[in-house]
Amino acid sequence: MRRVLEEDCRITLSLLEMEETAAVQALDNLIETNCVLLRDIEVQLNEEMKENDIQPGDRVTVYEDRVQELLTATDPGLIKLDETKSDQLLGLTNNLLLFIRSQIPIAKRLLKSYSSGVVLDPSTAHPKLIISFEGDCATFTDVWQDVPEHEGRFDNTLNVLSLQCWDSGRHYWEVDVSGKIYWELGLTYSSIPRKGQKEDCWLGRHSESWCLEYFDGDYTAWHGGIAHPLPISSCFHRIGIFCSFPGGLVTFLGVDSMTPLYSFGAGRFTDSLHLALCPGHDLQGTNSKPIKICQS
Repeated sequence: MRRVLEEDCRITLSLLEMEETAAVQALDNLIETNCVLLRDIEVQLNEEMKENDIQPGDRVTVYEDRVQELLTATDPGLIKLDETKSDQLLGLTNNLLLFIRSQIPIAKRLLKSYSSGVVLDPSTAHPKLIISFEGDCATFTDVWQDVPEHEGRFDNTLNVLSLQCWDSGRHYWEVDVSGKIYWELGLTYSSIPRKGQKEDCWLGRHSESWCLEYFDGDYTAWHGGIAHPLPISSCFHRIGIFCSFPGGLVTFLGVDSMTPLYSFGAGRFTDSLHLALCPGHDLQGTNSKPIKICQS
């Protein structure tokens, strides 16, 4: 019983740390963006002074002073955490963790409480994917199916998107990947490219999507074309995907042991998100199993 409680506590604390990291990253990005914008304003003011032959002693220098003050105040390198506030935050965090520890039996069910119903959209599926009647399963076939061609269908990458999309709240899904040696899954904006052989159509290879890939024992997280190889030796039969719009967070978990695999801190999502699956080729029969959404 003690081991179960300790494991539940570890999982809960790990998820909290991920959300905290995402929030801090979003704040840092916002500060840096403000600095860039303010520097642009300063450059534009200088250019306007030259164009209008404004002398340094004119009233426009007041605005320059204000810009410089803002630049100094928002420089990330000069921001320091107040010691009193730091102690308060630490105290609040410790109290929160103590409260969560006391609620461990409930904490393990927290993720599943965010479960969102979802079905796959056959109109987006590559012609070599068979989508089940229930819309919960995608299977590769060597036969190019006779399906209508339109802009929303992937024609090169073996992807399929969910019919539903989400733009707020927290959501959680589980996907059965048992018996497979290659797959990709994740979340994407509907704007992901769908035609041609360019890598932008692949999950995680552009800024529109976040992806976890598995191939022959190796896990890799992808976003923006950047690969993050994961030092994981376990082979999970179910993968969980947790998305927090308030936290700007996408987290992948190994459901078998509720192990956090990788977390992306997106900061702020700019569009609605779809669930995206890729069962991969059958690889001479070694990867013929379907990829399936687990309904709660």
